[in-house]
Amino acid sequence: MQFNLDNLVKEFESLEQELANPEIFKDQKKIKEVSSRKKQIEEAVQLYRKYKQLYTQLEENKDMLYVEKDEDMRDLLKADIGDIEDQLPELEENLKVALLPKDLSDEKNIMVEVRAGTGGEEAALFASELARAYMVFAEEEGFSTEISEKTESETGGIKEIIFEVKGEGAYSRFKYESGTHRVQRIPETESKGRVHTSAVTVAVLPEVEDFEIEIRDEDIEMKFCRASGAGGQHVNKTDSAVHLTHIPSGIAVFCQDGRSQHKNREKAFQILRSKLYAFEEEKRAKERGEARLAQVGSGDRSEKIRTYNFPQDRVTDHRIGQNFSGIPQIMAGRLGHIVDACAVYDQQQKLEAAGRG
Repeated sequence: MQFNLDNLVKEFESLEQELANPEIFKDQKKIKEVSSRKKQIEEAVQLYRKYKQLYTQLEENKDMLYVEKDEDMRDLLKADIGDIEDQLPELEENLKVALLPKDLSDEKNIMVEVRAGTGGEEAALFASELARAYMVFAEEEGFSTEISEKTESETGGIKEIIFEVKGEGAYSRFKYESGTHRVQRIPETESKGRVHTSAVTVAVLPEVEDFEIEIRDEDIEMKFCRASGAGGQHVNKTDSAVHLTHIPSGIAVFCQDGRSQHKNREKAFQILRSKLYAFEEEKRAKERGEARLAQVGSGDRSEKIRTYNFPQDRVTDHRIGQNFSGIPQIMAGRLGHIVDACAVYDQQQKLEAAGRG
């Protein structure tokens, strides 16, 4: 037998027993840790149980065939053996995939940050379109969205937007979007029909619990100011907007969309925790020398990951070397096939790495 995962099955059964114990409900952190680990190995355990059952049945049938004299019975046993032998290779491949290291953030809610980069107003307009595409895609995938912060440009684009995506598996569906998105198209204001190139940066940050990242009071500089709308118009006469700076890392967060100072403060700390978590994850990954697809979850937006060429109706994902047509549909939120292609490529890379190891 190629796989022996009896220890993993024992661990899974032990986790089930822990979750069945009423005492665990006194410790919310423990519940999350145990539930997360159980979910992480559940698919592999179920596949292994089926694999083991089929393998045992295969060995038994071979033993029976060795001593069986009746030809009709031998034919039945041979057919059964052939059927099992046909099933095992696919089951083994599925089990290999299930045993790959899981991203512990995959099931988490996320914050998506979209910023206009080079290209001025054209970049701001594309940032608005891309953010809208993401929110439509999220809703169609069964997630809920809520805007946390938005700064508009003078022409109706977006300089920066941060929005939450909530639902099981949100990070797993959005994590390949972190990076620089380049757009090539003719702006509406371009009279000579020239193609302009601009860029938008995206960071996908998993939601982080208080206990996962420690923020010391002495490391925070907090300022309050009045929330303002487009063009500098005040939308609030009280100092409800919150500006946080994490002094050791230099990470700054500004939040003004909440209805109260308390709400903005809570939201700002939530965003800061996510950014610090991503910052630390990226630092650890670099120390390990990992080459990850699109700096997954790191918020590192230094590398161009995708180009949207409007004149040629082509979207190119540079990490996987694949082109996709139908930009109008893609910008309308139909991103599933691109996300799936990135996930398949990532899975293949991990399988190859596991094989080399």
